[in-house]
Amino acid sequence: MRNETAQRLREIREKNRLSQRQLAKAAGVANATISQIESGLLNPTVGTLKKVLAGIPITLGEFFADDFAFSEKVFFNANELLEIGDKGVSYRQVGGHLRNRSIQMVKECYQPGANTGKHDLVHDGEECGIILSGTLEVRVGNQVRVLKAGDAYYFKSTVPHQFRNIGRKPCQLISACTPPSF
Repeated sequence: MRNETAQRLREIREKNRLSQRQLAKAAGVANATISQIESGLLNPTVGTLKKVLAGIPITLGEFFADDFAFSEKVFFNANELLEIGDKGVSYRQVGGHLRNRSIQMVKECYQPGANTGKHDLVHDGEECGIILSGTLEVRVGNQVRVLKAGDAYYFKSTVPHQFRNIGRKPCQLISACTPPSF
């Protein structure tokens, strides 16, 4: 995925007529970060890539989609869910293109020990999810809870949050976020 991420970021940045320096400034990251991602020297976390893409602006789903045309597709086979995760965390998004959409629904799978990264996630909107199998530690602000199959969460996404699989088996869940944040 590293080379694909590098190539895609360069193509999208150039398509939007942004220099590396302009994108770095708009995203609030160091100039070297953009250069290292595009050269394949840095494989960004989902959080870092999301921050960089906010400077374009483009969502993670749009970034990883094969084409950028908006589709009114209604039904999706399991193999058509768009994979936008990395590093032990799978995010399989319903619908490849969420431009002009109000909701993002994702089937998530955290491998044992996998997490959303060392930095808290913070974005506009609300999100919720229900655990299908395994266990997941969810931290929202100062609140921490270990959730198991059948348990759920719902919170304002402006509150810093993180997810981590503390179990020995993969944790699967279905989540929704509004507005789409990836």
